[in-house]
Amino acid sequence: MNLDQFLTGKRKFLIASTLATVTSLFVSNVVKTQPTVANSNPPAAAPLLLTKNLKNLTIVFPSRKDAPNLQEQVGKVANFLSRELGIPVKAQISDDTAAVEALRANRADVAFLSSRPALKAEGLANSRLYLAEVRSNYSGRYTYNSIFVVAKNSPLTPKASTKATLEQLRGKKIAFTSPTSGSGFIFPVSELVKNGFVPDKDRMEGFFGQITYGGNYSKALEAVVRGQADVATVSEYAMYPPYISTTDAAKLRVLYKISGVPAHGIVVDDDVPVVMREKIINAFLKLNKPENNQLLQGLYNSTELVRVDHNRHLKPVRDALKNLGIEP
Repeated sequence: MNLDQFLTGKRKFLIASTLATVTSLFVSNVVKTQPTVANSNPPAAAPLLLTKNLKNLTIVFPSRKDAPNLQEQVGKVANFLSRELGIPVKAQISDDTAAVEALRANRADVAFLSSRPALKAEGLANSRLYLAEVRSNYSGRYTYNSIFVVAKNSPLTPKASTKATLEQLRGKKIAFTSPTSGSGFIFPVSELVKNGFVPDKDRMEGFFGQITYGGNYSKALEAVVRGQADVATVSEYAMYPPYISTTDAAKLRVLYKISGVPAHGIVVDDDVPVVMREKIINAFLKLNKPENNQLLQGLYNSTELVRVDHNRHLKPVRDALKNLGIEP
C-alpha cells in the first residue's frame, strides 16, 4: 500500500467515525426529548388531543319555529355552561348548513344539529354526535315518526299492509316539506323506493299526480287543510302548535307513519380535546337535573339529553339516504 492509498483510507475512516458520532448524539438527543406517555404506541394526534387546552368554547344553535325566544335562551345556557366549564362560552344562532360549515372551518366547537347535518359534520369536519334530545312529543323518546298526513274526511285510510296503504297515493297530490327535510322528504321517499312505488327521488311523477314542496312543516300541512294537496309528509311533532293551530290540526289525521327518525342532538368537533369533550358532555347532562331543566326546555322544548352512539343513532338516516342515492 502506498502513502496515497493509506491517507485516502484514513480519511474515509475518520469521516465515517465522525458521522457515526454525530448520528449517535442526534439520536440520543431526540430520544431524551420525547414525552413520556402511558400508551407506547399512541395515534399521532392523541398527545395533542389529550393536552391541548381550550381557552373558550363556541356553540352553534339552529333557529327553529318552536323556539321563538332562542336568543335569550341560548344566552342563559351559555352562561350555565361557562360556569360549569370554567371558560367563556359563546353561543351563536344559525341554520344547520352554516353550523356544519363553522365546525369544518374550526369557527365552532359544538353544534346542536338534526340527523342529516350531523352526518354532514362527520364527513366534512370529523365531528360526532354524543347526545340526543328527548321530547314529550317524540314517540320513541329520542327518535320520532315521519308521518303521511291526510284530511280527516279523506277517503284514504290505513290498510292491513304498508303496500296497500301507500298504493292509495298513486295519482294523488302530495306536499313534501322540502327536498332536504329528513322526516318531510328523505324518510317518506325512501319508504316509497323500498316498496317499489318510485325508482328514486327524481322520478316520482309517474306515481304522483302532483308534487309540491311547502318549504316548511306548516305550509305542507296547510296545503292539505286547504285542499291543495291530498297528503303531506312532516314530523309527528308538527301536528301541534306552533306549526299548526289546534283548530287546523283537528281537520287532519295520520295515514301512515315511519318510526325511528333520529332525534336532534349535540355534535362535538374532533379538535376538542378528549378530556374537555367529556366535560362538555357532562355539563350538558347537568341540564337534566330538576334545578336546571327549565334551561333545557327553554331551548327546543327538550325534556332530557341522553348519551347515544353516533353510528347507531344515525344509521336510520344513513340507510334512508343510501336508498335514495344521496350523499349526506
